Amino acid sequence: MATAFDTRKDTATAEEERAIREDLAACYRLAHMHRMTDLIATHISARLPGDEERILINPFGSLFNEVNASNLVEVTLEGEVRSEGGVINPAGYLIHSTIHAAREDVVCVMHTHTAAGVAVSAQEHGLLPISQQALVVGRRVAYHDYEGVALIEAERETLKRDLADKDVLILRNHGLLTVGRTVGEAFWLMMQTQRACEIQIAALSGGTPVRLLSDELQDLVHSQVYNYGGQPNGSMDWIALRRELDRSCPDYRD
Repeated sequence: MATAFDTRKDTATAEEERAIREDLAACYRLAHMHRMTDLIATHISARLPGDEERILINPFGSLFNEVNASNLVEVTLEGEVRSEGGVINPAGYLIHSTIHAAREDVVCVMHTHTAAGVAVSAQEHGLLPISQQALVVGRRVAYHDYEGVALIEAERETLKRDLADKDVLILRNHGLLTVGRTVGEAFWLMMQTQRACEIQIAALSGGTPVRLLSDELQDLVHSQVYNYGGQPNGSMDWIALRRELDRSCPDYRD
């Protein structure tokens, strides 16, 4: 399908952009399906191909199930909106542009405010090693203290510092954030972290002590799972999830 965003680019670049747009739109729809939304708040972004640093992010005011490939907003890392009529959330832009600028290896940044994610982010001990899901992401987790709504430029420095080379950032008293070398990897990491948080809240509500898994087991599971099959995590899951979307809501590709 020809769209306004690909008419001014060469064929190869247009095809790459189309693929990124469809992956990112799919991620928004999947976040909606898996109940990881917060009205029009939170965002998922993806880096566009090419020499110029540009990202895609959702139009401010749209629900996640209204996002499709063509209404994603193109914006530079300096804040110039390239999509005609595009409006973005300044707080979302600050977080996402900061991470894309700091991490050239990151294609996708996903941020959520789920109840379980915020609950664990508010617990002093953070994510506990009490489930396989927690161990899958445990060695990839960092923490960032709450500094108010992300509108203050100084937070760019602390975000970069705290994420460093990790792939999961627990934003204290705020929520969860994941980064991926692909859109699928960012979503897969979010699903693993979200499930680990849900399990932790359920386990701690049982009123009995929980069993913490050892450092040795945490290292073992990380080595077993990271880059499983020689690919970014979630690669096979992403193919299956895209099939599910093509059956249930194929308009994400529009």
